[in-house]
Amino acid sequence: MTYFTEDFSQFFKDLAGNNNTEWFHANKERYEKSVKEPFIVFIGKVIEEISKLDSEYQITPKECIFRLHRDVRFSKDKSSYKLFSSAVISPKGRKDKSIPGLYIRLSPEDVTIMGGCYNPSTLQLQQIRTAISEDPKAFRALIEQDDFKDQFGEIKGEKNKRIPKEFQELFKIEPIIANKQFYYGATLSPETITYKNLDTLVMNYWKTMQPINKFLTEAIDSNGI
Repeated sequence: MTYFTEDFSQFFKDLAGNNNTEWFHANKERYEKSVKEPFIVFIGKVIEEISKLDSEYQITPKECIFRLHRDVRFSKDKSSYKLFSSAVISPKGRKDKSIPGLYIRLSPEDVTIMGGCYNPSTLQLQQIRTAISEDPKAFRALIEQDDFKDQFGEIKGEKNKRIPKEFQELFKIEPIIANKQFYYGATLSPETITYKNLDTLVMNYWKTMQPINKFLTEAIDSNGI
């Protein structure tokens, strides 16, 4: 199944030069047909496929898809709308973005597929580091898997300059313990948007990231978080 037409990307290209409510309202029917409705169907299908493999994913597209409107209250950029469609598919969707899941963004520039833990709390970060310290070889084996390295490369994230005392020895053999974030991603060409069976492609990435997502999830769930 092909979810999107060429007008998905063209709509955002046109919006980029007319990023205001007047233009958007004049083109709302086009937005609904070319962007919003097919994106809902697409995210719904990905959720359906994931839920077949993980029963924790009992969530709706509405709970996963981010608003197109921008929050401009504290931004110098006062343009009204984002120039992409995005969603985070996890057991709690966008309600709790610290939970490892699948982030998808479709834009005229690229397709982004990401996983991991982007914004863990202080406690969650401590729990992830503790889980890694308990079996660093097992964690390293996960991120050295060929499929993971081929599709995502490596785990990324900001790092602490100062390492907590309890992890300083581990840092010598596993530098990733210094990370404050644990995320990974792939960037695909914008032509990917109109691929037939785009959901199948996304699921291949989800299956590759799932072992690490599971490790991170179990770490932050260790104290009932």
